[in-house]
Amino acid sequence: MTLKLRSVGASDRGLIRGGNQDALHAGSWLVAVADGMGGMAAGDLASRIAIDAVGPLDVETPEDALVAALQSGLELATARIRQAVAEDPERQGMGTTLTALLFARTGSCLALAHVGDSRAYLFREGVLKQVTRDDTFVQMLVDQGVITAEQASSHPRRAVVTQALQGDEVSPTYATMVPWAGDRWLLCSDGLSNVVRPDTLAEVLAGQPDREACARQLIDLALRAGGPDNVTVVIADIVDE
Repeated sequence: MTLKLRSVGASDRGLIRGGNQDALHAGSWLVAVADGMGGMAAGDLASRIAIDAVGPLDVETPEDALVAALQSGLELATARIRQAVAEDPERQGMGTTLTALLFARTGSCLALAHVGDSRAYLFREGVLKQVTRDDTFVQMLVDQGVITAEQASSHPRRAVVTQALQGDEVSPTYATMVPWAGDRWLLCSDGLSNVVRPDTLAEVLAGQPDREACARQLIDLALRAGGPDNVTVVIADIVDE
């Protein structure tokens, strides 16, 4: 059995924003989503810098080198964002989330890198699991037992991130997992996860086998919910070839 990664991505600026500050990569070995912040031009630049920094990782990589490769990619993104701010002080405060999956050339392992509040979900055998933990103020309150997850979804400060790629030292989360044939991964910006419930996400992931149609349906749901933010979706299937 040889497992392969098959992915598609789609993005929409939504119904409120004047432009799209999200960026994505959907390849054969790497998938990633970045959501920029810090003003229109700067947020757009930061997310593009991050995706351009990790994009070259979309090559065959040995299992034991996955995490190190992702670490190098995020370090490069941090350095390039720092340089961009140094070149134009008006960019001060710009940054981006980044959530990425890198698939091993053997198909036996994948690695995750995450910083910010974009998300990675794993849909396996009919069950949807949020694999990433949001780096946000409200998630910190949930972890401390101050508010519930339900309250967090409507909290006025739910958009405040506690970590992002901004040119400074950061502590991303890294993890490795064993892929299963039939796994379906959803990577998305908070323009989707803030307005579409997890049970609805699961329903679409289960009911729409075509990856492109699945991504489009999820974006349409976010738009129907008001589309208050940019919406970016990557669907990645683990297939047995």
